Amino acid sequence: MKTYNLFIEIFTYMKNLVVSTIFNFCLFILLMVGIQNSSNKRKVNLLINETVDLPISFIIGSSFILGSLTGSFLSSNLLSED
Repeated sequence: MKTYNLFIEIFTYMKNLVVSTIFNFCLFILLMVGIQNSSNKRKVNLLINETVDLPISFIIGSSFILGSLTGSFLSSNLLSED
């Protein structure tokens, strides 16, 4: 019975990760389509170098998507430990 419950927990965990990844990938595709005519560009200052000029909408959108992915991975990991 314990192995069956473990299998259900792992399956639910994997399902949540796959759904979250697919959803965020779709958001990323919509972001790419939406920034085609963006003319406002800025550089991102990293610790060592700067990036090339990137559209502001790409910087904001990719930050949102990466935050959403990170949050879903962390929350699903924390829920599985309970």
